[in-house]
Amino acid sequence: MTMNANAEDAPTASVLRYAAFTRDGQGGNPAGVVLDADALDDAERLRIAADVGYSETAFVDASSDRTYRVRYFSPLAEVAFCGHATVAAAVALAERDGPGDVVFETLAGLIPVQVAGKGADLTATLTSAPTRTRPAEIEELDTALQALNWSHDDLDVRYPPHVAFAGNDHLIIAVSSRARLNDLNYHFEALSRLMEEHSWTTVHLVHAQGPSDFAARDPFPPGGVVEDPATGAAAAAFGGYLRELGMLDLPARVTVTQGEDMGSPSRLVVDIASDDERVQVTGAAERIPANSPGHPG
Repeated sequence: MTMNANAEDAPTASVLRYAAFTRDGQGGNPAGVVLDADALDDAERLRIAADVGYSETAFVDASSDRTYRVRYFSPLAEVAFCGHATVAAAVALAERDGPGDVVFETLAGLIPVQVAGKGADLTATLTSAPTRTRPAEIEELDTALQALNWSHDDLDVRYPPHVAFAGNDHLIIAVSSRARLNDLNYHFEALSRLMEEHSWTTVHLVHAQGPSDFAARDPFPPGGVVEDPATGAAAAAFGGYLRELGMLDLPARVTVTQGEDMGSPSRLVVDIASDDERVQVTGAAERIPANSPGHPG
């Protein structure tokens, strides 16, 4: 997470702040949420997202039938889809209107979300856009490894590098050791250029801790963020990747832990069906208190 320390003007809209995909009430990925955002134009949304300084802020237009138009902005640009901001926005709506089913109309298509629980125990389950995946090209992979300061010897040959989609594209690279994943010291500008060239939202770096248990890290330089603590869109794309490559007996539930190396532990639960190209991702979200270090306002 990066903060915009130079922002002096408060946003004109009311911004709610949540940590999504928290683990046992801790960690998670901060997201801004603006409800009833209809009156805001694109320039205002981008300015607010930059002022908030989180990797994404969700702007939710008003609705009378629990179907909402939602757009996501990083501090630098609009993003077609964001998993953790979806979870945050759904929980914000549930706190205001009560839990239940909602549908988000996004640039990546319709995203159904189910919110269950009450009070501090609310969780949201998003259903992704249909997933797809393709092998990474040699040049793509070589350039990415060079930017990451990694080598082919670091890779886990059981999980071939792919570009996977679940609303936006993510390069998936699996490494054979947790120590290698822990040692993330990449060339920001080089990886950013590569990702912008191929329209990748994050690079999803994973280590298999078991057949259905993965540790992950997600560089996000196109959004102006060194690393994302929890990435729901990437987790959904990874679930589609595991299904298409036949890595699991279906249906399956996969746990992705992320953010540990940043001191912001996060948990994403990924459900993969045998008869649906979509993937479900579940996580908790909690309001960030106004007096918290994670609250810039």
